[in-house]
Amino acid sequence: MKYIVLIIDGAAGWPLKEHGGQTSLELARTPHLDDLAAAGELGLAATVPEGMEASSACACMSLLGYDPQVYYGGRAGIEARSMGIPVGDDEAVFRANLVAVKDGRMWSYSSGHISTGETAELIGALNKELGSDAVRFYPGISYRHLLKLKGHPETLEAVCMPPHDIPDEPIAGYLPQGRGSAFLRELMAASEAVLKEHPVNMARRARGAIPATMLWLFWGSGLIPDMPAFKDVYGERVALTSGVDLLRGLGGMMGMHILNITGVSDGADNDYSAQVEGALRALDDHDLVVIHVEAPDEAAHSGSVADKISAIERVDSDMVARLRAYAGDKLRLLIMPDHPTPVETRRHIGEPVPFLLWGPGIAANGAAAFSEAEAGKTGLFLEKGYNIMGRLVGVD
Repeated sequence: MKYIVLIIDGAAGWPLKEHGGQTSLELARTPHLDDLAAAGELGLAATVPEGMEASSACACMSLLGYDPQVYYGGRAGIEARSMGIPVGDDEAVFRANLVAVKDGRMWSYSSGHISTGETAELIGALNKELGSDAVRFYPGISYRHLLKLKGHPETLEAVCMPPHDIPDEPIAGYLPQGRGSAFLRELMAASEAVLKEHPVNMARRARGAIPATMLWLFWGSGLIPDMPAFKDVYGERVALTSGVDLLRGLGGMMGMHILNITGVSDGADNDYSAQVEGALRALDDHDLVVIHVEAPDEAAHSGSVADKISAIERVDSDMVARLRAYAGDKLRLLIMPDHPTPVETRRHIGEPVPFLLWGPGIAANGAAAFSEAEAGKTGLFLEKGYNIMGRLVGVD
């Protein structure tokens, strides 16, 4: 048996009043997902354990078959693994987003989805002006970067807020708080002067693009606990494709082979067809391939119903249709979001998400479509979301 896990990041959400009380999943035209839901097993899974942050790190760890309450040690540390950044006993890493603040409010958590090339220059400038033996910035993808601190363990006690959780809000009440926050706030404040007149930002302003005005620090972590390899737990050789460092880091920690497929990105420009074709090719050498698509989540963070619907429809038309054509009697599918990202809130929430299991040996359980409501109607609920992987591959 071969397996594909398709993670439609942030695709679940809440009913939209201005759209007749339908969610984005219900509004999207998804004939292939709906057909699979009618022929397969649909239910709800709680991927974020009670009391834990509703992050893709926790949710995807569950979805991939690992209990976050055992293995989760902080998102930035996972991304550091992906980027090949070592973290020592006396070091801490933080996600460092380049954001845009205007009139004291969070204008754009992504600086208008600034390009990776532009941010490489900005991170270089921050290292030149603010870096030291104890402070080092590492460039990532688009607006997402990392900061590593040496000799500042107290910073891990700071209470930090992700910038995508505070769209249009005054930032004063959301800066790092509590013990260990002072040094983080100093770095954030100092970044403004470095970025203000940088040529990259001057050029962005000149062409009407949103500039990166500030570095925002959050999701701090220290050493990440080791995880058993996926092959040892589930008995399957596995590969993963994603456009974000978090998933690549998680996959690496689980011993997954990370696929580098041209055209795979974290946004609307993702080449869906290339990603699914690359995943199917990887089945020649692997038993299971994970496909992670970030675009619906990014659209929800931006507050765009239209873009979120469009991303879901592209997953259906370019990916799910191809998987159906390939499947025959040799492929079993797990398709689900990791967490809901309601467009209204523009932030992740920890509510259960619909999951779809389809393929040989999986019986239909009465669903009519792939949606939150239809999943709820079946009565199938996995309280421990990390059991979903065992349900797919037949490992208890």
